[in-house]
Amino acid sequence: MKNFNKITALLLSVGMIGSLAACGSGDATQPSTPPASGAPAASGEPSTGVTEDSAGNILAADGSFEIAMITDKGDINDKSFNQGTWEGIKNYCSENGKTCKYYKPAAATTDDYVTSMEQAIKDGAKVVVTPGFLFEEPVYKVQDQYPDVKFILIDGNPNDAVQPNPTYKTADNTVGVLFSEEQVGYLAGYAAVKDGYTNLGFMGGMAVPAVVRYGYGFVQGADAAAAELGETVNMNYYYTGDFAATPEAQTMAAGWYTSGTEVIFGCGGSVGNSVMAAAEASSGKVIGVDVDQSAESDTVISSAMKGLSSAVEQMLDHYYNDSFPGGQNLTLGAADNAVELPMATSKWNNFTQEDYDALFGKLASGEITLKKDADAEVPTDLGCANVTLNYIAE
Repeated sequence: MKNFNKITALLLSVGMIGSLAACGSGDATQPSTPPASGAPAASGEPSTGVTEDSAGNILAADGSFEIAMITDKGDINDKSFNQGTWEGIKNYCSENGKTCKYYKPAAATTDDYVTSMEQAIKDGAKVVVTPGFLFEEPVYKVQDQYPDVKFILIDGNPNDAVQPNPTYKTADNTVGVLFSEEQVGYLAGYAAVKDGYTNLGFMGGMAVPAVVRYGYGFVQGADAAAAELGETVNMNYYYTGDFAATPEAQTMAAGWYTSGTEVIFGCGGSVGNSVMAAAEASSGKVIGVDVDQSAESDTVISSAMKGLSSAVEQMLDHYYNDSFPGGQNLTLGAADNAVELPMATSKWNNFTQEDYDALFGKLASGEITLKKDADAEVPTDLGCANVTLNYIAE
């Protein structure tokens, strides 16, 4: 990522990306700039004598640790969201002599997430990192019960999950970090069409807000490039309902490729592995997600990345430097260099670095504004006239 130190500046003068419409209109999201609050429970000189165990945890000589991560659906080696977050934690610990341990809940339920969080705290965690929208309710439940523990919620803001109008509360010991996934989805969709692909697919995992934003951006980016080129793009669009690699997802992706789909954006943890397996069997192409997945398969032509590792490292650094941004909900996007396509490893033929830089600059400046998850119930509501969508409901 270009320069994630800008995230530090964001916490001092938060500049959140607004969201209006590229294919219509949307609402602007305003920055939240309360002062950083809450001193860490422990700070000072890095500890010594830390070692990495066979599971990949970095522990003190007595087995203790300070930072815990609770995995979302999937595992720390999912080559995507969990792994990107865990790598950020480990990088910070390795560079600063800190300690960390991850916990995998028994099941992906609120109760099991809470149980794992409470176990981590009981075991000594001073900071708990929770990656994923599904942690919104668990963090809401525990943040006030453990005021001396800091919570870093990635891709969500704490709420009670009571529909249709949940109550939101980000306590002084909690920070919520969101990303403008629609922006990097837009970059991926635009680049694919600019590169000559006009038969695309989007296969998401669960239809959680981050995945929806990726998908909506992908559609809008494809629409913008198609309009410029005078083309019409055909796109299959589907949420699998899970973040696992499954035979069903692979079979569907294989069917798309057989029917003429050229590139599928595999968006949702290990769902991408199913798409890659299908692509390898049919000479299809794949766009990865969250992290640079170019090493996972020769079929990956680019990845829609967000700064999971760097954002977590920044939040931990603030904790250990008495400037934890408690009570804030941050949104990081192009203006913060928090989303990108990895051009150095991308395999574009016609979409150039110059094209990328110009497009990225328009997103960063706000010249291009996009519809997000709250602006359309389904992708066919985006109003993108140059994309013929085959939306397959779950």
